[in-house]
Amino acid sequence: MDTSQILQQTYLNNSLTDLIWFLGLFFFGLIFKKLISKYFSHIIYRFINRGNQVSIEKFDELLVKPISFTILLSFVYFATLHLQWPLEKFQIAQGFLLKAFQFIFIVSCVQIFLKLVAFLGLIFKARAEKTRGKMDDQLVPFAIEIGKITIYIIGIFVILARVFEIDVTALAAGVGVGGIAIAMASKESLENLLGSFTIFFDKPFVVGDIVHVGTITGVVEKVGFRSTRIRTFDKSIVTVPNKNMVSAELDNLGARSVRRAKFNIGLTYDSTIDQIKAIVNDIQKLIDEHTFTNQDGIVRFQEFGSSSLDIMIIYYVNSPDWKKFIDTKQDINYKIMEIVQKHNCDFAFPSTTVYLQK
Repeated sequence: MDTSQILQQTYLNNSLTDLIWFLGLFFFGLIFKKLISKYFSHIIYRFINRGNQVSIEKFDELLVKPISFTILLSFVYFATLHLQWPLEKFQIAQGFLLKAFQFIFIVSCVQIFLKLVAFLGLIFKARAEKTRGKMDDQLVPFAIEIGKITIYIIGIFVILARVFEIDVTALAAGVGVGGIAIAMASKESLENLLGSFTIFFDKPFVVGDIVHVGTITGVVEKVGFRSTRIRTFDKSIVTVPNKNMVSAELDNLGARSVRRAKFNIGLTYDSTIDQIKAIVNDIQKLIDEHTFTNQDGIVRFQEFGSSSLDIMIIYYVNSPDWKKFIDTKQDINYKIMEIVQKHNCDFAFPSTTVYLQK
């Protein structure tokens, strides 16, 4: 028996040649899927990353795995074209397997597009970091979420049309008719979505600003579709619904050009008028001449407290930065203590004097 006759032998309605083609294509795809995927990923990388803002290693980390899986599925599909199903009952299984294969292939393609959106997000973030404005830092994560949601929606419609053979046009019309009911059912989600658009267009704050809303104070880290993430000074993350961010009273501390410090110091009642006047004048001079304060500071002997003579101190630090503010406040507090000690006075504390009379 020669080679041609051997290759024409049939097994389960398939010749040996067809089986060899199937196994050859399958193992070829299994062995070379990573090499081929890297080749295609590098072509895509050169096309979309013209400015080299993100390294190719990061691109490979995102794209090689989903592309290699899709390539393997493609080789499996072409390999099965050489096979014939032997019995009618297996042809029913063939239809089911074909639907399952289509579903997996579409999902793998969706994964590739999601990773591409994530990589584009890295590129835009790198560009945004080079600009002075904060608006683009806030807009990039929002645009990434829009892109991902769009891909998910398209993927769902493709699966419904190709795998389940549903008329998506009629389905879209049905969704349009039921849109009002859906909007009513998801009223809170819709309010949060509208709140996110209000934040972007009205710009009450941007990513990086220090805000105070309700009982929460912290730095805005991300503005999403539904909520805003705020990093508090305790280093915890608080998620606030966007509708609350636009409906509640919001104090944008990051928009301040200065930060105010206001407090009282209390001197003991045995302090003389001359001592108090000297202390007030020296503290006023300290605040006026300090490197990080402006000329709007006020120091006044304000009132007679229950156990102290109270001096009011108000000054403004020329920086909205929280660390700069507390460092300046600490420096001024140390020097106020030195001034009080220099004039032989003491700080008062809550006390009670008892007079005994026979």
